[in-house]
Amino acid sequence: MMRLPHFRYRAPRTVEEAAKILAGEGPDAMLVAGGTDLVPNMKRRHQTPGTLVALRHVDELRRVRNGEALTLGAGLTLTELVRNADVEERYTGLWQAAAQIATPHLRNMGTLGGNLCLDTRCTYYNQNHEWRRAIDFCMKKDGKTCWVAPSSARCLAVSSTDTAPALLSLGAGIRLVSASGERTLALEDLYRNDGIDYIAREPGEVLTEVRLECLEGWKSTYWKLRRRGSFDFPVLSVAAAARLTGNGTVERARIVLGAVASRPLLSEAAGAFLEGRQLTDEVIAEAAVIAAKLAKPMDNTDFTLHWRKRVTTPFVGFALRELRGDDMRKQRSRIARHTLDSALA
Repeated sequence: MMRLPHFRYRAPRTVEEAAKILAGEGPDAMLVAGGTDLVPNMKRRHQTPGTLVALRHVDELRRVRNGEALTLGAGLTLTELVRNADVEERYTGLWQAAAQIATPHLRNMGTLGGNLCLDTRCTYYNQNHEWRRAIDFCMKKDGKTCWVAPSSARCLAVSSTDTAPALLSLGAGIRLVSASGERTLALEDLYRNDGIDYIAREPGEVLTEVRLECLEGWKSTYWKLRRRGSFDFPVLSVAAAARLTGNGTVERARIVLGAVASRPLLSEAAGAFLEGRQLTDEVIAEAAVIAAKLAKPMDNTDFTLHWRKRVTTPFVGFALRELRGDDMRKQRSRIARHTLDSALA
């Protein structure tokens, strides 16, 4: 049985109180919301914080504000996100991403902010302490060598968040609060392509909210590849969003690949190629090839890396066909192993 290490538990009631505790405790403290990622990591001794600062009772983190923009509190559970009618109707890609995370039980606990800050994953990292010690640990924790690519100068652990690619395709922004003030930035700027230093949130900052502009005329979708139809992390994800004119011409487009690097990857080239074109079969095929060039998966997760690379092109195609208006329910059920029935999500 894997047991949690000893830690102190603090339960602030406001964001300001949480930020003050983080500032006082320093690097020895970590935030916990649902705990679906952090607690298993603590059991495996990936993280051993001396103090856990719990955000479950910070009510302001679960607020939703709807006006010129939709503002989602980072403390919203994934279930609450899936049950939000505005998210399902106006930001379909985000709804699809949240609905496919883990299982209903874990979505009841996991939060939007927690999924955005999800630790990177790797076959050689996500093992218990004894297993990792037996192979002499890895670069990400306690070792010096990346066992995926021993000559690599950086950790190649994979970003496995579902909501981040969807939100990146929608141009989301975030708000971070610390004891010294607050800052806002584009969600894209939160991530780095480094398995260890993968996130730009400072240790003393609390991710408080996600802001989505009113995207009039935009459509979005999210496709996820995994072995099982639930529970599993993505081994490939594709988020696509586009603004279309009345005759189907693309005015703006954003395609984001997830689970193929240490951060979600935005294909600016594919987006630029689509602008001013209609989503014909030929245009979709070429855009999919352009976007898939970014995918350079490593052999550190489920399925072979060569196959994961090869299926990136058709998955981008599925997403773009769905944006075009094609009925993709059979393909989604067969290939993505999910019906995305709102009554069951």
